[in-house]
This record gives sequence, C-alpha cells and structure tokens, in this order.
Amino acid sequence: MPSILGIGQSGLAAAQVGITTTGHNIANAATPGYSRQLVLQNSAGGQLTGVGFVGQGTEVSSIQRVYDDYTATRVNSSETSKAAFDTYNAQIGQINNLLADSATGLSPALQDFFSKVQDVAGNPNGAAERQTLLSSAGGLAARFQSLDGQLSQISEGVNKQITGSLTNINSYSQQIAKLNDAIEKATAGANGVPPNDLLDQRDLIVTQLSKEVKVSVSDQAGSGFNVTIGNGQPLVIGTTVFSLQAIPSLTDQSKLEIAYQNGSTLIRVPESAISGGNLGGLFDFRANSLDQARNQLGRVAIGVASAVNAQSQLGLDQNGQPGKPFFTVGVPKVTPSSANVGNDQIGANISDINALTSSDYRIAFDGTNYKITRLSDSAVVSNGAFPSTPIDGITFSKTSGSIAAAVGDNYLVRPTLNGAAAINLALTDKTQIAAAAPIVTAATSSNAGTAVISAGSVNASYLSTPLTATLTLKFNAGTIDSVPAGASGFPQAYSSGSNITFNGITLAITGAPVNGDTFTIAPNTTGVGDGRNAVALGALQTARVLDNSTSTFGSAFGQLVSNVGNKTREVSANAAAEGKLLDNSRALQQSQSGVNLDEEAANLLRYQQAYQAAGKVMQTASTLFDVLLSLGK
Repeated sequence: MPSILGIGQSGLAAAQVGITTTGHNIANAATPGYSRQLVLQNSAGGQLTGVGFVGQGTEVSSIQRVYDDYTATRVNSSETSKAAFDTYNAQIGQINNLLADSATGLSPALQDFFSKVQDVAGNPNGAAERQTLLSSAGGLAARFQSLDGQLSQISEGVNKQITGSLTNINSYSQQIAKLNDAIEKATAGANGVPPNDLLDQRDLIVTQLSKEVKVSVSDQAGSGFNVTIGNGQPLVIGTTVFSLQAIPSLTDQSKLEIAYQNGSTLIRVPESAISGGNLGGLFDFRANSLDQARNQLGRVAIGVASAVNAQSQLGLDQNGQPGKPFFTVGVPKVTPSSANVGNDQIGANISDINALTSSDYRIAFDGTNYKITRLSDSAVVSNGAFPSTPIDGITFSKTSGSIAAAVGDNYLVRPTLNGAAAINLALTDKTQIAAAAPIVTAATSSNAGTAVISAGSVNASYLSTPLTATLTLKFNAGTIDSVPAGASGFPQAYSSGSNITFNGITLAITGAPVNGDTFTIAPNTTGVGDGRNAVALGALQTARVLDNSTSTFGSAFGQLVSNVGNKTREVSANAAAEGKLLDNSRALQQSQSGVNLDEEAANLLRYQQAYQAAGKVMQTASTLFDVLLSLGK
C-alpha cells in the first residue's frame, strides 16, 4: 500500500519546485533574453492492490523554458534588417546634410564663379573684376576640395566602424563558443536535461550578433550552435571560433574588407556576401552611396575644370598671350591588385567629359583577353584585345612590364575619384585671364554691298592651325573664296547668315554683298578691351556638356543631391517600417516567452496553496500514525 506520508511529501516537493521556479521567473522578469520557465509535473503512477491501483503521488518531470525557434528567428531577422537600415540612415544623413546645405554646398560657389565671369565679360579691362574672378575661382576649387575632404572623412569613419563591428562580432562568437561548451557539459552532467538559463544566454548573444551582421544558425545536437555568415563562411563551429579581421582591399588600400583565418590561410569574404546588421549597412552605404557621391562630385569637378580650361585656352589674356588652363584637373586613379603576378602598367586618360560616367571600372586578364567591366551596372564594356578606342570618354593604355601578365591579374580604374580633391586654381595673375577672342573680323570699308561679318568663334581644332596672318575672304558669283585662292576650306557657297567654317573658325556673313566685296579675319594681337572669350566662358554655365549633352554642371550636381536625398528618404522610411516589424516580433516573442507578473503571482498563490495542502496531508498522516501508536498501549 502506498504511503500517505510519501504522497504528501511528493506534493510538498513538487509545490516547492513550483514556488522556486515562479520566484525565478519573477526575479528575472526584466532580464534581457530571459524565457519564462514552466514546471512540468506528472503523476507518480499507481501501485496495484486488491482494490485496484492506488496512486503514489506526483513527480516533477522537468523544468521547461517557453521558447519558440520560429519567433526567435523572426526577431533576429528583424534585428538584422533594422540595424542595417539604421546604420545606413545615420551615414547617408551626413552626406545629405553636406551636399544639400544652401551655404556650404556646391551650387552657391558655382553660381558665384559664373557671375564673376559675367562681370569680366562686361568689363574685360577691370582689374577689380579680374581679381574677384580669381578669388571666386579659388573659392570654387576650395569648395570642391572641402566637400571631397568631408566625404573622405566619412569614408575613414566607415573603416573605423567596420573595425569596431568586427570586434563585436568576434567577441560574440567567442561567447557563443564558450556557451556551446558549457551547455554541452551541463547537459551531459544532467543526463540530457537542458540548462535553461545557459540556453537563454546563448540565444541572447545570437540576437546581439544579429545586430552586427546577418547570420545563419544551425543547432547541432550534442555540439551546440554552428554560426555562419555570407555564403556559408563560418564564425562558430561548436567550440571553434573563426575570428574576422579587417584588411585593406587588394585594389584600394584606403578601403577595408574582411577576412577570416582558416588554419594558415587568410580567406577574404566578398563584400557582396555580407548583408544585414551594422556591418552590412556600412558596406551597403559605402558601395551604393558614399563611393558614388565621391565619384559624381569628382565628375562635376573634372567637367568644370576641363570645360573652363578648354575655353580659356581658346582666348587671349591681357598680355596678348594664348590663354592658359584655369584649373588643375584630376586624373584617373588606376590601382593594380596587390595579388597580381605580372607588372604591366595600365593607364587611363579622360578624353571626353561629355561621355564620362561616374562609374569605376575593373580590368581583368584571363590569359588572352582583357575584360573591362563598368562596376555601376556590371556591364562588360570590352572583352578582347586591349582597347585602342575610348570607352565612356576614357582612353586606356597599357605598358608591358618585366613580368608578363598572368591569368587573374586585374586593375581597378577610378576615373573621377580624385576629381574634386585635385581641382585647384592654376592662374595666379589676373592679367592671365583669357577674356579676349583670338581672332578679329572686319568688313572692308570700301565694300559696295551691305553685308556684315560676325565676330566669329573658334573651337579646339583652331589651336592646331591658328592664324598667323590676315586672311581675306572675297565674295564673287554667290561664293566666298580666299584671297589668294587656295586656303583650306574654300570656296564655299554663300547664304546670308549661314555659318562659314574652316580651320576651327566659325563665322557668318549676313546681308547682300556685291561681287568683289572683301572681309578679313586676322589674329588678335591684344587682349585689351575684348570680352568675347569671357562671354563664351560664361555660357558654359548653361551649356549641356555632361551626360551626352543632357546635363549642365548645375543639373549634374543637382542630380547628385537629388539621388542622395531620395536615398535618404528611402532608407529612413525602410528603417521606420522595419522598426515596426521588430516591435511586433518582439511583442509576439514576449507574449510567448516573456514573464507575465500577474500570471506568476497567480502561480505563486496556486503553488502556495498546493504546498499547504500537501503539508496538511502529511499532518494527517502523522495524526493517523499517532492513533496507531496509541492503540498499542
């Protein structure tokens, strides 16, 4: 016959475990990552007697934590996405504020420069106007440099944050590995009973890790969690940790990438394989906003400097000398991979700013062909022999080195990266401003007709065949010819107002000439009092010289500001939306695994009553035992 004392004792013990567990839940209600625990209680079974099976009391089968893998995975996924968007948003907000600022942005400096050019065009001999133009040009160059410098500082900050994120990831990985070991030992020592609090600690560390980078977790029974990132690169395998480290890019020493040590081998993790969390947000921001912003700003700087220089060199300064470049122009940066076997030298030169993009390019050698990939859209723009014709306004060159190129050798070409940093004022003397045009035209005073000749203009080809003496044009029988005959480009049919083009010169004769009327085009010998080239310089403000003749300097920079602004709003909205999803996931997890103090208070009362009732059973057993003892006296 089962002992009533033993039955009461089993109930007392079970109630005591329930009170202890409930107290543990209450004490950890505010503990991060804690999952409430439940006491699972079973009947101790019955013992067969002559009247049937008589119960033997109760027993505690286990203490179970309330935890749902699916909900936890949702929370971790939301944590990963939210952290990525928050990081991206914080970083791109700096660029947005920098470029869009009405006082410190580029637009005011551009407008001021061209305004001062117009002042010189209106008063080409004005010393004050010329000096003010030089000051404004220097200010424009300084503004480009300042903006690029601040973007460069943001880039350096990204490197520091990448290093900090890797430190956190390595720390979390070490903690997971240690907990894997502790959980395995604790489980083995308890005959397979899981250590709930250690499991909670490990799950919390995984959640913290998910804020740094997107991870995949697999639970290997008996050996703990295996944690991987990217395309399966391991972080934790049981108790083994694969620590990540920051290393310079093979083709850009200023940019940090990540790698992990596998034995004696350092394995690089492709940046494209890293997503989510602070680390993924930093990589995403750098690749899709920061690098693009620097390149686009550099392209505008190269466009301004190149166009202004080209027009300046078509004019004459106050000393009657051909115009000089107004600005220094940044050149493309070409970096061979530090893993290259060969030492061929690759060069790049910007030959057409109108066709120039803001993309970087990768040149890869496969043993036979050179494949050039435009990285902004991953388009292969050339694949074959080394290109001899320009690509996107860039002329590439190759000089063979002492070691032949090998399969896999590659180069990173950044055409516009240095554009904003390298622009500077090249002129130092206000008299060197080439405000005058290089030619002068006139209609001979003895002409009998009413035709007049325009002032004319020149283009870049004029510089290869400039006028060295006066050229006379003569009208006769509906044609314009040179005197003496034979000058390049003549005779030409005459049509009033139509352009007459030759040797880089464009002019027009308008009106009704009479046979024998002559017109002269001569080299300008003085730049005093002539503002025609300054007018042409001012016209560059509205000229569509970028993006295949679709963008001005202002609109190209405006597009950059617009792109950054739109991306800022997009990322901010995504961060807010992901925040709501995270709140919902956390709320669901708390509803399942969190401690409800009202429920625990009720459980405490229930276990207290059970404890008292079990004690009453034992008291009754004691009374019965005393009665039996009294009967024997």
